[in-house]
Amino acid sequence: MNQLLYSKLGTLIKVEPHLATSIGQIQLDRPVMLASGILGISLDVFNRLYRSGAGAVVTKSLSKEPWDGYPNPTIFSVKGDGWINAVGLSNPGAPNFAKIIESNQDVPIIVSLVGSIPEEFEMMIKEFENCKVTAYELNLSCPHVAKVGLEVGDDPELVKKIVTTVKNSTNVPVIAKVGLGTTHYLNTVSTAIDSGIDAITAINTIRAMAIDVETKRPILSNKFGGLSGTPIKPIALRCVYEISSKYDIPIIGCGGISTWEDAVEFFLAGASAIQIGSAIGDNWVDIFNDINNGIISYMKRNGFSKIKDMVGIAKKL
Repeated sequence: MNQLLYSKLGTLIKVEPHLATSIGQIQLDRPVMLASGILGISLDVFNRLYRSGAGAVVTKSLSKEPWDGYPNPTIFSVKGDGWINAVGLSNPGAPNFAKIIESNQDVPIIVSLVGSIPEEFEMMIKEFENCKVTAYELNLSCPHVAKVGLEVGDDPELVKKIVTTVKNSTNVPVIAKVGLGTTHYLNTVSTAIDSGIDAITAINTIRAMAIDVETKRPILSNKFGGLSGTPIKPIALRCVYEISSKYDIPIIGCGGISTWEDAVEFFLAGASAIQIGSAIGDNWVDIFNDINNGIISYMKRNGFSKIKDMVGIAKKL
């Protein structure tokens, strides 16, 4: 919608753009979110992120019981502002985390869940019945932990059972986070949609590795990890465009986003919101407002009044 409108008196008025967006039933004041796995699990940190411009925060992926994760080294910097990490989904477990956020009143928190079987997800959902949760994000795409993540996402029948179980266990919106595994990721998307998923996050990190040429051994203790950061942005953007072109489902873009220009690209490709992960770095207090302000300036220059005015335009031109 163009920013210039006529009032009932015929006066030309200028409508200021605003950042509110909707992802299906999920309503956010701002479209830039914290991605899962970043900045720990502190409610104090979540509150600070929200005050600093984050529209929502996605928690670390939580399991039924606490996981220690892998021993160091677990992360390695690669050329092009990228990272390979294999932390191993370390987390305090859903029951313990529910106690951490039970006092939350203000922050839109999206709880990320990971597991191997539908019953695990059902048990975890029950832990958050008394917590203020905006949505659940099902991690169907972690590339470096056995029997969860991509191994689940690559099994259409298991995806169907998990999504159906979770949807039957809660009235809170449910998001499926997909990635690039051994089967075509669009099959996972299709199965999740057919099973009643409310939205899709695309994509997770991409399975990768690095080798030390002096020791002649893999650098990460797990050998393989997930590639994130700037190098995967064109791949993530392509996936969002493909999903948006084929399915009528709200999409959250994730992967290599670090600037307002990146965010706008994802909107134009079909995303209604985006997540920031590796780009947080030392600039985590300012990056959300920096990107929000850049989006607003772009909207003003191009005559957009709402985020949804931009969503999917690249498919139409």
